[in-house]
Amino acid sequence: MEKSQNNKSWVVVFIACFLGLVVDGMDLQMLSLTLPSLIEEFGISNTQAGLIGTLSLVGMAVGGITGGWLSDRFGRVRMATYMLVLFTVGTALLGLVQTYEQFMIIRFLSAIGIGAEYTIVTMLMAEYVPTQKRTTILGTLQAAYSVGYLVAALLVGAILPEYGWRPLYFISIIPVVLAIYIRYKVPEPTSWVEAKKLEKTQPKQVRKNEWSTIFKDPRTRGIFLFWILTSVFLQFGYYGVGTWLPSYLITDLGFNFKTMTGYLVGSYTAMIFGKILAGILSDKFGRRKIYITAAIATAISLPVIYLYNTPGNIIILLTILGFLYGAQYGINSTYMSESFPTHIRGTAVGGAYNTGRFGAAIAPIAIGIIAETQSIGFGLATLGIAYALSGIIPALFIREKIYDPYENKENVSTPANEETAATITKN
Repeated sequence: MEKSQNNKSWVVVFIACFLGLVVDGMDLQMLSLTLPSLIEEFGISNTQAGLIGTLSLVGMAVGGITGGWLSDRFGRVRMATYMLVLFTVGTALLGLVQTYEQFMIIRFLSAIGIGAEYTIVTMLMAEYVPTQKRTTILGTLQAAYSVGYLVAALLVGAILPEYGWRPLYFISIIPVVLAIYIRYKVPEPTSWVEAKKLEKTQPKQVRKNEWSTIFKDPRTRGIFLFWILTSVFLQFGYYGVGTWLPSYLITDLGFNFKTMTGYLVGSYTAMIFGKILAGILSDKFGRRKIYITAAIATAISLPVIYLYNTPGNIIILLTILGFLYGAQYGINSTYMSESFPTHIRGTAVGGAYNTGRFGAAIAPIAIGIIAETQSIGFGLATLGIAYALSGIIPALFIREKIYDPYENKENVSTPANEETAATITKN
């Protein structure tokens, strides 16, 4: 496929990827919204409930790392399809479980698909979109996750009070149709196809293992490790808030279920706009500047909500939080994808982001433990530290636009050409 065809097809790819992430976000948020019901039905503590979220993040980490590597080997589109099927079928099976232990096992398996699909889809889109509008488009794509949160909140508000939590998980089987469409209608990106063609022309002894390539080059290794640290703190904050915010509104602030759902709808709607605006501003003012600004602003907002919320201002505070706490995700996939060349991009992005999930996986259970001794709100306030660190690390150590995923000339995997590719920073 020539680049002209790539230009014509990216809109179709965007729609498919957007819908894929809507389903991904809906699936993930369904757990947070049904957590109070799961605590009641299975008779578990806050710590045990937090362990479900922690195990989900571990599964997502495993999926993201293996999915990124498999997408380098076998194709972005093919693996995105397989992982979408895995997590939608797995989530539907959650509606049939009878014990806490069964829920944990199936949730872990379905989370592997969630993590892999997120990593592959965002990277696929980065390889389709020209540099000058990449963060705007990917920021809008990241808003799909928040649309999924919004859809989940609306479904939970309409279904759970009358029919319980199980039908919500059964609904997740429907997007299998989307997986079939993606598999047969979305082509692999040109950059990946050209990289694979080049690889086949090289003698076997010259071809490189993706992981060894990452760690052999000091510059790539350093960027990879800094992205792992950044991902740990970003996801620690993000999934800590996402897992426990609904329970905070019910348990600490005393809202009923319908009121809680209404407030979350407002927060998630604000998050959609926050991610899109972050993407637009990043294309105009730079990835790193906006990324850092979003991190620090979120770090400040969390303790402010805990310390200064009142019945009169809580709606405003939650709306501001919704606008801020997902804003980094409007930039993250572009910023990170541009840090690595095509032939190792899936492995590097999937590895860095999802290794970060292992560190972040303790957030849900950590907040659960804090809630047993202090309060959920106090636990959420401490997540501001993680957000601050997620901005400080890239501010000090990670340049932007090191590679251009849209250009084919950086796909050559010889040392000389990798050095040339590293100079592609002025797009």
